[in-house]
Amino acid sequence: MDLPVMPPVAPMLAKAVSAVPEQPDGEPSWSYEPKWDGFRALVFRDGDEVYIGSRGGKDLARYFPEIVDAARAELPDKVVLDGEIGVPSVIDGVHRLDWDSLAQRIHPADSRVRMLAEKTPAIFIGFDALALGDRSVVDEPFAVRRDTLVEAVGAHKPGRRFNVSRVTADADTARTWFSAFEGAGLDGVVAKRLGSPYVEGKREMLKVKHKRTADCVVIGYRVHKSGTGLGSMLLGLFTDSGDLHMVGGAGAFTDKKRIELEEMFAPMRTDPDKPAPGEPTRWRSEKSGEWIPIRPELVAEVAYDQMENHRFRHTVKFLRWRPDRDPESCGYDQLDVPLTYDLHDVLEGDG
Repeated sequence: MDLPVMPPVAPMLAKAVSAVPEQPDGEPSWSYEPKWDGFRALVFRDGDEVYIGSRGGKDLARYFPEIVDAARAELPDKVVLDGEIGVPSVIDGVHRLDWDSLAQRIHPADSRVRMLAEKTPAIFIGFDALALGDRSVVDEPFAVRRDTLVEAVGAHKPGRRFNVSRVTADADTARTWFSAFEGAGLDGVVAKRLGSPYVEGKREMLKVKHKRTADCVVIGYRVHKSGTGLGSMLLGLFTDSGDLHMVGGAGAFTDKKRIELEEMFAPMRTDPDKPAPGEPTRWRSEKSGEWIPIRPELVAEVAYDQMENHRFRHTVKFLRWRPDRDPESCGYDQLDVPLTYDLHDVLEGDG
């Protein structure tokens, strides 16, 4: 493979904000687009060679052979695109992105991968370009990269696997998309600066999501008070210095799910014969707080309300597994942390 931008590339990331940013007076500086709910992927094509880089730098090509075939058939000979892989399904009578079907595509058996590629074929939604032909556009402003993306993918045609995301420079339209597109399985709105270059691995974009979520590393679990099954899974996030800190737990599973999760975690225990000490609180003794460490290999997306002292303030809700995320990528920088007001400012305010 000989391209002006070579893999692996760390994709440009987004920082969570609470509202769609307004355009400044005069010339617009933001481009808005839907936030797609799939696997982030960078597609590199050089002739018959196709590499699909994940957010963590792993090659996803073996899991999505239909995307590899489509890249050879639909894209220019030399191109690098950034986008999202999703699996469309008919749910409740409408076409939408289906996360469950997408997550099943990450499977070790080639026969199952091929079967799912035919049964639940994926599509690629492009929203940025890094190179076309022998020219890198990484250092070009997004407005130029967007034109390059459209040139590379072309107009939408039924049956094609490669598509281009919609964009708008109108903030009101973006807010309408935020509400209207949720039913199609989308996850919010992303804002990009029209004049900014592509910055690898940095949170240079802004995202507004429908819910406050975090991708956390599962670091251990507690056994249910009945003595059978999992009571709660314990979660961690990486600091900027690379330390993995416990941030809270997720519980409230059904009896069936508790048994399933304990069976899933048991082979991953780091010390099968010795639980780790718990953290005593006014509600829990040290003994009852014991937990069982496991290898930090799984990533779970959870819903949370607030952070306090670098931990979740309340028990969080497990949403889904994230097989597309590397544990090391799960840090505090992803969190939507609201502005902090001093209590006295709140109590003494006029309004």
